[in-house]
Amino acid sequence: MSGWRPIEDCPDPRQLAHGELASLADVWKAQRGELEQQKVYHDFLERLKREWSIETGLIERLYTMDRGITEMLIEQGIKASLISHKNDPNSEQTAAMINSHKDAIDGLFGFVKSERDLSTGYIKELHVVLTEHQATATGVDLQGQKVDVELLKREYKKHPNNPTRPDGAVHHYCPPEQTASEMDRLIEMYQEYQNYPPEVLSAWLHHRFTQIHPFEDGNGRVARSLASLVFIKAGLFPLVVLNDNRSEYIEALERADAGDLKPLVDYFATLQRKACLKALSLSEKVTQKHQLNEAIQSAANKLRQRQDALVNEWSQAMSLAEALRIQAENRLDEVLDQLEEEMGENNESIRFYINSTEHGHDQDYFHRNQIIQVANKLDYFADLDHYKSWVCLSIKMDETGSDSNHTRLVISFHGFGHEFRGVLACSAVWYQRIKTEEGEQENMPAVSASDELFQINYRESPEDAKQRFADWLEAAIIRSINLWTHSSL
Repeated sequence: MSGWRPIEDCPDPRQLAHGELASLADVWKAQRGELEQQKVYHDFLERLKREWSIETGLIERLYTMDRGITEMLIEQGIKASLISHKNDPNSEQTAAMINSHKDAIDGLFGFVKSERDLSTGYIKELHVVLTEHQATATGVDLQGQKVDVELLKREYKKHPNNPTRPDGAVHHYCPPEQTASEMDRLIEMYQEYQNYPPEVLSAWLHHRFTQIHPFEDGNGRVARSLASLVFIKAGLFPLVVLNDNRSEYIEALERADAGDLKPLVDYFATLQRKACLKALSLSEKVTQKHQLNEAIQSAANKLRQRQDALVNEWSQAMSLAEALRIQAENRLDEVLDQLEEEMGENNESIRFYINSTEHGHDQDYFHRNQIIQVANKLDYFADLDHYKSWVCLSIKMDETGSDSNHTRLVISFHGFGHEFRGVLACSAVWYQRIKTEEGEQENMPAVSASDELFQINYRESPEDAKQRFADWLEAAIIRSINLWTHSSL
């Protein structure tokens, strides 16, 4: 049984903040003035709002739909005619609910623009909008059976809403008699934390609100709305929690229930990071839609940018990438020494060695196909024309007198996207060259040795970037060695 306790202060934000998001947000804000005047940006924001509106209901099991229908609604608009009646016989009701969510997210942008202060009154207004087309909530009768009850709106719960988990344990939320006072405390504390990093403030506000659970139903939707409000107010984007990632989201919330807010902060920061990168990639779509005179002007602007403002940003990003390449080379040297000590001294069939090239070297084009393969898997464009350097740890197994198995981990530094926007990328590429039955050497498909690429942006301090990179690199090395162990030993 999980007992309820009053909401607590936010822990030290310096220990919770996500350094990468802050620097990436600065890059986005520097580009925002140019992009937000373009139709493509407004279309992007509209699609993001629709995605938020759909996913916030999917998370709560208000309705179900496959990814194909979701994508169609995001692109074409929320229409009942686009929802399959076979999969959802209540398509009209589902569309109405999603549109009420869309009204709520539009309202959040209006709220920020009007510079209103967050209050319990506004939260009640938000709940009314979100649940406009929801008439009932699930309750429990005297026999312990689940029943539909009328959903109270514009007022807090009258009865306990403590859920019973699959294992029979009861999770307790704030008692009805203390809900109003706890909500007042929530607003007071929120006002004190206005200068906290948005990923910290949004995670804290979301979690503490869910601890109170002030309404009979719709609390999750309101919580994600409040978290989105914090990010929108900070000049960022609505918090889109995908139903496909529901388990990760729930796990982070449960960690927060246990007193550790950091996983939820990091999860929210990761979602914002992805939104920022998508927004930064919009510039290429702008140029695709320009008429001839606009294209010529855009080309001239790009040339001036390369020659003037971007020169300094480009130089800073390249300098940081080169420092990280050297850091990677030094760390892989240490790993090589350890591998040779543990495996190579008495085993002539295994050899370990390292190659490294800086940008502009006559071998900087090596591993190009594998780098592009991994970029495609991580869903971004790797620009290998304007910048490329790499470090490679090779493991060569020679059991039969000829190269039978050659494994490589390539730490690749290169451009991100079709146009430089202050960000370079680093990927961890793992692949093998094996001997086939015909005696030929063949490269196997490359895989990513990291879950995500590493971003390098010119606004981040070298110290912060190096610390972040050390953690990312270590995880990539461990995964690569495990892949080699399972495939070759």
